Amino acid sequence: MALSSYLFSALTLFLIFNHVISQPVLDSAEQESVYRVLESINSEIPWRNLFPDDLCLSAPHGVVCDLFEESNGSESIHVTELSFGYVSDYSPNPPCAPNSTISTSLLSSFKHLRKLFFYKCFFSKQVSVPDLSVLGSSLEEVLFIENPSLVGSLEGKMGNLTSLRRLVFTGTNVSGEIPDGFGDLTSLEQITLSRNKFTGEVSGNFSKLKKLKLLDLSQNGLEGNVPDSIGGLAELLKIDLSWNKFSGKIPDGLKNLKNLEFLDLSFNSFGNFGIPLFLGEMPSLKEVHLSGNKLGGVIPEIWENLGGIMGIGLSDTGLVGNIPASMGVFLRNACYIGLDNNGLEGTVPEEFGSLESLNEINLMNNKLRGKLPFSVEFAAKMGEKMKLEGNPDLCVNEGLRYAKISGSLGQLKLCNNITHISSSKVLVLGGNSVQQASHLLMLLGFLFLLA
Repeated sequence: MALSSYLFSALTLFLIFNHVISQPVLDSAEQESVYRVLESINSEIPWRNLFPDDLCLSAPHGVVCDLFEESNGSESIHVTELSFGYVSDYSPNPPCAPNSTISTSLLSSFKHLRKLFFYKCFFSKQVSVPDLSVLGSSLEEVLFIENPSLVGSLEGKMGNLTSLRRLVFTGTNVSGEIPDGFGDLTSLEQITLSRNKFTGEVSGNFSKLKKLKLLDLSQNGLEGNVPDSIGGLAELLKIDLSWNKFSGKIPDGLKNLKNLEFLDLSFNSFGNFGIPLFLGEMPSLKEVHLSGNKLGGVIPEIWENLGGIMGIGLSDTGLVGNIPASMGVFLRNACYIGLDNNGLEGTVPEEFGSLESLNEINLMNNKLRGKLPFSVEFAAKMGEKMKLEGNPDLCVNEGLRYAKISGSLGQLKLCNNITHISSSKVLVLGGNSVQQASHLLMLLGFLFLLA
């Protein structure tokens, strides 16, 4: 038994050793290209001395290889991933230096690359966006994250990337317009171009991006109308177009996005069309943010099919009229409701007092009045996240007023329990003015006893 175990172990070691010996090595020209890229990212580290052997057998974290079968049946090995910029101890990619750089010529040798990733690499010396099309049709992921010195545009640099699934440029100074060619990259599942310097109109045709799940163009200088073609992307889960200059009407075509969970169109220039009624036809929504647009109108009765919503932002949207009680009835999963800086009036619906999931509510700077419907326990849970300032006619009962709860409750007046009778509403009981005055005093005394 011991002999058979020994023979089995020896055979296993032989097979492993034979596999290592027979495994193809990285082409010397491709190995040299990896060294040159590493040195361009951080020239202070002696990469060639630290990793003198085949980089596909021994390489720094972030350099990944894979085997490929050639047309003649032989195997070859190539670099498939280049990731730079230390992220964490779990992802210790080669650290970037202040003078890090990259260029099209440095990348042109990697015809089998699937992933290119730069995190906080270009933050001192200006670096132009390389021509990504030289990487060929194998490229699946391009990520430039927090690289403020990355400049230039994407125009003409995205061709031939037919396998591209993820395109991420966030926290850079890349500028120009959104390339029209995006519509031809039909494998895209994620487009994140947030916090850059993109300008102009988004004129590209998105209708071919049937696999797209995430579209984030937030915090740029984009303007004009939102393309109607976005409404045809049935797989979309998230749209974030916030903090741009989009105008006109929010496209009705968005109602076709039955799987959409997150919609953020806040802080644009959409105006004067009211809150879109089609939101009530999108039952998968979990967050809706329209704040900072002058939509106007009243809050519509659209909440019956939106019980899954966890966050809704309608701050500073020009709303008038009353807050619908139906919001308190159907938004049982809501954690955040923002209705501040509008022209809302009337009372806070009693039904809002039963929103047990609520962690924050902002009703500041409206024209709300009357007694708040919240219990001491509810208010204590909310604390400073219950924002009510700027509604001088709101009041609280004694329990809330003296509960020493942090936040804006302490600034509200105590509700007066004595019924106020206007002079125009005094009931005339007959007799002379002395008798009327007597009856009036008796009535007021009776109401005081009832209170």
